[in-house]
Amino acid sequence: MVHCPDELLFLGVNLGADLRFKSFLVADNRTREVYHDLLTTGSYDAPDEVEARFAWDGTDAWIAPGSIEQPNPRFWGISGYYFQLIPFVLADPGTRFERRPDEELDGTMYEMVRVSFDEGVGESPGDSYTLYVHPESGLVEAIRYTVSYGRDVSPGADLPETLFYYDDHVTVDGLTVATAFRGYEFTEAGEAGEFRNEAFADSISFRRSFDRSRLEAPRDARFVAPPSR
Repeated sequence: MVHCPDELLFLGVNLGADLRFKSFLVADNRTREVYHDLLTTGSYDAPDEVEARFAWDGTDAWIAPGSIEQPNPRFWGISGYYFQLIPFVLADPGTRFERRPDEELDGTMYEMVRVSFDEGVGESPGDSYTLYVHPESGLVEAIRYTVSYGRDVSPGADLPETLFYYDDHVTVDGLTVATAFRGYEFTEAGEAGEFRNEAFADSISFRRSFDRSRLEAPRDARFVAPPSR
């Protein structure tokens, strides 16, 4: 478990949702609480500069000003932080691991680990992650993941997978993490298909203090309920 707060400049791009945004986020690695200063948001081709913020405290998610429709603070509040810190965040309670046979990806053989979650863990217990671990470096160089958020599915459901590459690793405060991420449809042939999304992380630190007052919603905030509520 990582115990120091994590901060980073995060750029998220989702082609299917026609969304591109950039935020500066700070997360508490003990509680998974996160707050963001939102810098730009908008369509894939033309995001706008904004002065906004959003947060997730483990129960409530909000964005301010409430007139900003995207990103969804309930989904994106923790998503960028969580994906960027795989495999470290997978030490959470309720996580199950399964060693799978080695697989080849782009000419390299990887050790494979499938990660799933007990029912009731988080808001998307039907999610799963399959990690491509380099046998020499021990680094996660890609994952396959499913998204159950907003879907009425149970753990283990057969959902389409995205192949997500982890590139440009850096070592910060003793932890080695990726800073560039590219997502593609995972095809039946076991390779990358159509481009889906990408993300970039910069200005990473694990030493910044966590300001809990930033989790308090301002008067002009809009709260977003979970899909099942």
